[in-house]
Amino acid sequence: MNSKPITKPKKIVGVILAGGRATRMAHQDKGLVNYNGRPLIHYAITALAPVVDQVLINANRNIERYQHFGLPIVTDQTDSFESPLAGVLAAMTFSDADVFAVIPCDCPLIKTQHVQKLLLTHTETNADIAVAFDGSRLHCVFFAVSTRLKQSLQGYLASGQRKVGGWLMSQRIRQVDFSNEPEILTNINTMDELSQLEAQHKTALEHQ
Repeated sequence: MNSKPITKPKKIVGVILAGGRATRMAHQDKGLVNYNGRPLIHYAITALAPVVDQVLINANRNIERYQHFGLPIVTDQTDSFESPLAGVLAAMTFSDADVFAVIPCDCPLIKTQHVQKLLLTHTETNADIAVAFDGSRLHCVFFAVSTRLKQSLQGYLASGQRKVGGWLMSQRIRQVDFSNEPEILTNINTMDELSQLEAQHKTALEHQ
């Protein structure tokens, strides 16, 4: 009797990008800055954990503080804070995952269902990369990517290129439409933006 081949489930790893300099936030480490009483990275961990096999944090400073979250820390292979893509490559080098769900550490409105939507689109369309789209533009640090692109990514960075969008657009991408709730892709670059988002959250709670 012929038996159907067993399909090995894909290993999915979440990657939180927290390795930048945060120059517009007075060089504070974004992932460790509090939003509504919790470090920003807490929200990224909470969004990823239910739908991935493992969560990695890409960080290049304050390593001991990040270790308190109990997750593996991957650092860029150079110390020049090259690009968010250097963090993705570090994760691909560390892990044998089939798919990586990549989100930034400074988007506290992202929830598990948004990550799941990215991953489902990536799987169902067989795209190389599924990337978030807010109805008018791509959000290039919020995507699901196949590990088979590791060599391409290595080559891109080795050539001196750094722009995330430039690399994404050289692959087979599929846009994931979040135009019905674009606010979930809001990222925080300054302390003023942080205060404004906290105020909006407080107002929304008061009107519930």
